[in-house]
Amino acid sequence: MLGELSFYRLVRDDLARVEAVLRERPSGQHPAIGDALEYLIGRGGKRIRPILVLLSAHLCGADMDRAVWAAAGAEMLHTATLIHDDLIDGSLMRRGAATLNSRWSPGATVLTGDYAFARAAYLIARTGSVPLTRRFAETLMVICNGEIRQMFDGRRGEGTREEYERRIYAKTATLIALSAEAGAILAEVEGEAVRALRTYGERLGLAFQIVDDVLDFVADEKTLGKPVGSDLRQGLVTLPTLLFLERHPDHPTVRRAIESPSPEAVDAAVRLIAGSSAIDAALDEARRYIDQAVAALTPCPDGPYRAALEDLARFVVDRRF
Repeated sequence: MLGELSFYRLVRDDLARVEAVLRERPSGQHPAIGDALEYLIGRGGKRIRPILVLLSAHLCGADMDRAVWAAAGAEMLHTATLIHDDLIDGSLMRRGAATLNSRWSPGATVLTGDYAFARAAYLIARTGSVPLTRRFAETLMVICNGEIRQMFDGRRGEGTREEYERRIYAKTATLIALSAEAGAILAEVEGEAVRALRTYGERLGLAFQIVDDVLDFVADEKTLGKPVGSDLRQGLVTLPTLLFLERHPDHPTVRRAIESPSPEAVDAAVRLIAGSSAIDAALDEARRYIDQAVAALTPCPDGPYRAALEDLARFVVDRRF
């Protein structure tokens, strides 16, 4: 399906180079690490982050050899965060396959995630861009701080819309924003283009995570590659639940799932929320962010790469996986 879309077709050849970099095995790397990363990277994914790097690089006229390194670094950073997320959440499945922590000890899983973070930093450093390396470090700090905030504060009742947005910004939007602005940073263009692409990426990332949170309620387990309602089972209240509670603040089924999340209580709450108007309301919120993302591109040069960024944004809210 992705291969038919404009934003993929425009960077197909560049993306093949990124894939080759991701599968490189540096000299001295332990075979177990290489096998683990090959397994994780080979499971696919939408490659949204490297596609964003490549599109923004073409849009701004960056050197594409450097952009390939940056795109590989962005995807490797994403892979590293997934390794740690799965371990923290105790997830046994992702994208329909066993997670690394379901096969290895916690110590080995943590160290492999650490190695992936280091590998991502190395790939970004290969671009030779100090500003991009600094933004990479800032982004990683935001991601880690967000995870700590979620661990200590994110499972205490339903929280607020503001807390939810702050959480998904750290979890998803900050890396997507870095990916979107990376091409402009590498091209050393004026600040307006960098700010435009960063705003585009932030809004796109917020919408992306909201759609993910909606799919957690309405998609089937085969499509999700993990159990339906995973967030609520882990005590995390996402936008569909928050919107449902705004309309039905004392609904016993949902309250029971939040306060005493037994499998039966969560299943009942997921069915209730999935069939409610909260799903359409959450998607409307995602569409508003997409409208803001597209509007942010106004200062960028018109042409196929800007059009592809707009198409990618619309794909985010129309996707079903």
